[in-house]
Amino acid sequence: MTDMTLSTMPDMGIKDNDRESIRTLARSLTPEQALWVGGYLAGAAEMRSELMALTGETSSVISRARTGPSPTATLKILYASETGNAAALARDLEEKAAGLGIKASAEDLARYKSRALKDEELVLFISSTHGEGDPPENAAAFFEFLGSRKAPQLPGLRFAVLALGDSTYEFFCEAGKILDRRLEELGAVRILERRDCDVDYETDAGQWVQQVLDKLQTDAAGATDAAGSEQPAVPSPSASSPLLAVRAGGAAPVRSRHGKNNPFSAEVSENVRITGRGSSKDTRHLELSIAGSGLDYLPGDALGVVPRNDPELVAELLQLFGWSGSETVEGRGGQSGIVHALTSDYEITALTPRFIELWATLSKDSRLSALAGGSRAELTAFMAGNGVIDIVKSSPVPGLAPQDFLKGLRALQPRLYSIASSAELVGEEVHFCVAPVRFRLHDSERHGVASRYLTEALAVGDTTPIYIQRNDNFRLPDDPATPIIMVGAGTGVAPYRAFMQHREALGVGGRSWLFFGERNFLNDFLYQVEWQEWHRSGSLTRIDLAFSRDQQEKIYVQHRIREQARELFNWLEDGAHLYICGDAEQMAHDVHAALLSVIAGEACRGQEAAEEYLREMQATGRYQKDVY
Repeated sequence: MTDMTLSTMPDMGIKDNDRESIRTLARSLTPEQALWVGGYLAGAAEMRSELMALTGETSSVISRARTGPSPTATLKILYASETGNAAALARDLEEKAAGLGIKASAEDLARYKSRALKDEELVLFISSTHGEGDPPENAAAFFEFLGSRKAPQLPGLRFAVLALGDSTYEFFCEAGKILDRRLEELGAVRILERRDCDVDYETDAGQWVQQVLDKLQTDAAGATDAAGSEQPAVPSPSASSPLLAVRAGGAAPVRSRHGKNNPFSAEVSENVRITGRGSSKDTRHLELSIAGSGLDYLPGDALGVVPRNDPELVAELLQLFGWSGSETVEGRGGQSGIVHALTSDYEITALTPRFIELWATLSKDSRLSALAGGSRAELTAFMAGNGVIDIVKSSPVPGLAPQDFLKGLRALQPRLYSIASSAELVGEEVHFCVAPVRFRLHDSERHGVASRYLTEALAVGDTTPIYIQRNDNFRLPDDPATPIIMVGAGTGVAPYRAFMQHREALGVGGRSWLFFGERNFLNDFLYQVEWQEWHRSGSLTRIDLAFSRDQQEKIYVQHRIREQARELFNWLEDGAHLYICGDAEQMAHDVHAALLSVIAGEACRGQEAAEEYLREMQATGRYQKDVY
């Protein structure tokens, strides 16, 4: 190749200094050597084109890669996460792929540019579901785009979907099902069947991840063989490699060896009631020591707490089945006693389709059989009105072995609580608050598993297993001067205490505004002294309170938002970040509606324009929610 030929060829992204290197090499070669180098480079180009299509791309995509410039193929891992589980899985998969020599990139669907999907070649989707089959709220815009007429045809895309959900809800894993179905409708090619995972997702998700990685390795090896390359094959992890195990609940990278699958045993240093004596609630503030754990966290993160079941419920089950309590079973962590398994390993309160199917078979109860094989709506309604203990009592199975009972139970899951402290201020501690869940069902008192454990069973000096769950979708602005508007009800005020502590510890300013709601001012103003001190010092610019039961007509935070419409909109126009934390079904929904009303009214726009205003805020990270 002459210098003139090289200089007149298309750019191809080759820099001037690289061109000079190629010229120098070309001048030094004999004709025979030049032919050999040309063949070598052609083979290398062929292999690279094949590797870009890690899962066996369609012939048109491969042809395009061979005949013209194409960006280096990247395995894109797109996730839609509500509580952080999907995000943690995505980061873990990204790390594993990189360890196998596969270029991968994990990205939150909340920030992904939807129109870029048409240019992707290989995408793995990991999506949770919340509410009545809805996608995580921060990914709603992507789902809306994908379901609209604006969505492009995707014949060059290969994909797979991992769906996370809760089988006690009617629309189990619905968001993942919507993704899987719609991508196929748009012409994308599925490389692996969708996997639907319940709340004890680790095993199923781990199998799916391994299948995906095996598929990518197999296809990459096939592409390499087809190219006749002498390059070494993509390395496989050894049996001892940390890449082999799926750390489904952890974050990557992490500074601590402690995570969901290896929680830290933290000592309780404080467990105090922060509601008054006359309150109808027994809300508690807890402080745990994490000294020596290596755990660190940021405001907005969540604390994962591994609870234990009520020993009275365990004793009642033993009595009903006639077990002595000394029986040995093969549990989730290996062999253990039945009391330990029922206390620490399995969910023994909430019903699941799995348990109903098992119990229908064991008890031969026709009613349960009809439910198990009937409509999902009827099954969901039945599960909401009954617990495991109710079915065991109403449809007894005499002589049942403990091991057979465990077959219908799912793993006892950690509970997540918004962290109410800043490590910058409190050091090696982590704070959170919890309100006990109590209710009556079938003429008996019932309570939430974790809230009972935290408020009634844990005392100062006791230890409890914990871990940190990252939440990158609930963060303070990068610029500390940016105004923040915090909306919360009840224990939803917890992360805002962390926000204010963090700003105080770092000595940064920025206007801040709190909207807080509870039942009564005298008894339910959580962290009242601290809020008043921040307001007195000027750290908290504004505070608007809504105590629903202090007057005949109930007043909630959404009412205060409407009352402050003009000033609130001015803050938004000044670039304020807006946060909502609390109940998803009522409070968050009503606050969102109030915000739409404020924006539409103050901006003199219609409902559709107001919705677009909030969508844009959400897409740019200025509108964030932590709802449950």
